[in-house]
Amino acid sequence: MIKLGVNIDHVATLRQARQEGIPDILEAAYAVERGGGDSITIHLREDRRHIQDEDAFILKNQGPLMINFEMSAAEEMVNIALKLHPRSVCLVPEKREELTTEGGLDVLGDFERIKEVTGRLSEAGIEVALFLDSDEKQIDAAARVGAAAVELHTGRYANSFSESDAELKRLIKAAQLATSMGLIVNAGHGLNYSNVKEICAIEGVNELNIGYSIVCRAIFVGLESAVREMRQLIP
Repeated sequence: MIKLGVNIDHVATLRQARQEGIPDILEAAYAVERGGGDSITIHLREDRRHIQDEDAFILKNQGPLMINFEMSAAEEMVNIALKLHPRSVCLVPEKREELTTEGGLDVLGDFERIKEVTGRLSEAGIEVALFLDSDEKQIDAAARVGAAAVELHTGRYANSFSESDAELKRLIKAAQLATSMGLIVNAGHGLNYSNVKEICAIEGVNELNIGYSIVCRAIFVGLESAVREMRQLIP
């Protein structure tokens, strides 16, 4: 069975809009568990626009599910991750002006830094994934820096309505390559109730990380039900 990691960043986005402590991030995590989610994904951004440092530690120490911690390779984030010690870390590129993560990590362009960070986190017993586009050279570099997993960026597939078939083929090829190199294959970004089944059909996919579409659906049916509906679409 493919695992479902639920990103609850935008529960925190709603809370930060008024900074009144609601909706409660821990309550959201328990709703995810009841709905059948396997893990909680959070992205602690350098600008702290949604998830806060305290959220990460509350979820790790009091939450019902394992934490997948998305972060940049900045030294501040590495130190937080080493202190937090989540189940897994996913290194992602980060720009302050972006609304959401716009593309995959450039492992080749920052090879030594990513290798160093991957090594430090791995030595601490944290599984390290790299968020990548469907690029053979980047996947090869991910294996060479010692990552345990890749998370394939599905955003182009999700947003390219006229070229979705071509993007899906690229994802299939990327998953095959990563698997052949011994990497765990996860996927995420832009996935929703209408497009997730095609990604589920890719051989070797271990986990999907989905957030925004689930939180949007939760406005109408509640978070637990929104997670359950997504879970039912994932074999």
